[in-house]
Amino acid sequence: MRRADRLFQLMLLLQEGKVRTGHYLAEKLEVSTRTVYRDIGDLVGSGIPIDSEAGVGYLLRDEYRLPPLMFTSEELKALALGARMVRAWSDSELASTTATAIRKIESILPENLKDEIQLNRIEVPDFQMSKEVSDKLRIVRKALDAQEKLTVNYTSIGGESTDRVIRPLILYFWGKTWTLGAWCELREGFRSFRVDRMNTVASLEVQFETTDDGNTQAYVAYQMAEW
Repeated sequence: MRRADRLFQLMLLLQEGKVRTGHYLAEKLEVSTRTVYRDIGDLVGSGIPIDSEAGVGYLLRDEYRLPPLMFTSEELKALALGARMVRAWSDSELASTTATAIRKIESILPENLKDEIQLNRIEVPDFQMSKEVSDKLRIVRKALDAQEKLTVNYTSIGGESTDRVIRPLILYFWGKTWTLGAWCELREGFRSFRVDRMNTVASLEVQFETTDDGNTQAYVAYQMAEW
């Protein structure tokens, strides 16, 4: 990595708004801590307001931020690919925002980079998610963002249908289906619910509080233990 690029990446890491140790910065930049110390010294010497404390780390003051950045060719391709995935595999409301986002990016790009977000040789297959499933996914996603309880009628793989009140914790995608990880009040434990197996779903518009043994991290740990 060129030194100019390394200094730029170092500034981005410091802009995360947290105290960062020399060891952390060295690992992220894949250089020695001595190199980090030297680079920090050069930045401070050029007037960049970086606070430091021995044994604690470095912190960029809030009043200093880098100006808006221009994307590289590969970064643009990654953004465009992500946008296509969202359009193909998410609910219609979220998918519609990708076109707006891409237009905003296009509007600030120089002509020689605009072709990079077209991805003429990369396609994302559209699994043709039905409108019914798309609508359910939108309800689930909004409840997840708002941390609101959901009421669902769910059919298990074995064909049993039950009414549940669940606390949505995490939504993940398996390449074809969306699954909601949640705390089920009926079963008093973690359960996973495929969105396409939800016969009905609605937000109760009642927020819930997470606990140490009933939050997203606990759900992920539970799933890892199960696997």
